[in-house]
Amino acid sequence: MSLWSRITEALSALATGESLASVFDRLRTPPERSVAFTIAVIALGAKMAKADGQVTRDEVAAFREVFHIAAEDEQQAARVFDLARQDIAGYREYARRISTMFRDDPGTLCDLMEGLFHIALADGFYHPNENAFLEEVSRMFGQSEAQFRSLRARFVEGAPRDPYEVLGVAPGTPLEEVRRIWRKLVRDNHPDAMIARGVPTEAIRLAEKRLADINRAWDDIRGAAQAREHAPEHV
Repeated sequence: MSLWSRITEALSALATGESLASVFDRLRTPPERSVAFTIAVIALGAKMAKADGQVTRDEVAAFREVFHIAAEDEQQAARVFDLARQDIAGYREYARRISTMFRDDPGTLCDLMEGLFHIALADGFYHPNENAFLEEVSRMFGQSEAQFRSLRARFVEGAPRDPYEVLGVAPGTPLEEVRRIWRKLVRDNHPDAMIARGVPTEAIRLAEKRLADINRAWDDIRGAAQAREHAPEHV
């Protein structure tokens, strides 16, 4: 059974009255955790898309960018989106369930937040209501304010961007230590590592932007260090 067929089966159970708790209990172990991840992105994304008062074609298209949908799966995926729209469960219930499921796996919760940021920015505008929505979901996922600011800086143009926050290190950390952390982040965010965390292969493109941001942050920190090293001394 394909990923989209399994997602449809789970959402259909919700539509016919099965509780969200019961459905998510069945999705706790691999490979079904990838189904839970996808449902969380779709359901939270669909509810967040309404936070600014409208669901745009761009936001719907953003689902297709987060999850590469093969031509043969398009009809099934469309049904998934329709079921997500019909679901009466509130976003806080979804956020609580997914937070509990992945409480020992903060990397997957970060993956999920990145998918939601991608959808929020799809129409080219970051609405204050979307910010409030994402900030609350981030707190429910147990992320710190610094982690949320770092995510927002990577996705929202004009937001304060600190390369040290992107890498999760304090300003003034020795360059060799920053290099060690940067290399670990690159390893941890390799597509194979994401699949091992339960992120479906359809969503691996989430890693592309993250790796680009990680590498850019390292380049910024290294470049600043080199500039300081070669700066002329003042007498």
